[in-house]
Amino acid sequence: MRGTPPSFTMDKSWDTHCPIGPALVTADEVDPHNLQLKTYVNGDLRQDTNTNDLIFDCYDLIEFLSTAFTLEAGDIIATGTPSGVGFAQKPPALLVVGDVIRIEIEGLGHIENTVIQEPENTQTY
Repeated sequence: MRGTPPSFTMDKSWDTHCPIGPALVTADEVDPHNLQLKTYVNGDLRQDTNTNDLIFDCYDLIEFLSTAFTLEAGDIIATGTPSGVGFAQKPPALLVVGDVIRIEIEGLGHIENTVIQEPENTQTY
């Protein structure tokens, strides 16, 4: 976590760039350290991982982040990117307008979004 370029966090932090939902569950409803996650782009499997593969478990992340930020009930912590990210492909397989992204977490459900063209006037955001 230390020494990580700020762009890794910034890339996922712009308004509309990290869709979640439509509902959240708490750690007492699932084991946060054993969730199977799959990401599909246009139906092609790009990522297949489990939260038990995280370098730092949820409790360590909360402890570390609490040294710099006040964490409140309901806060969401992004844990990072599993292998299979398009930028690391040879050649890079970056998302384009019209791509459909589906993320599934076993036992929780899925979310699906379509990449849209960025508006020319972003002042409305």
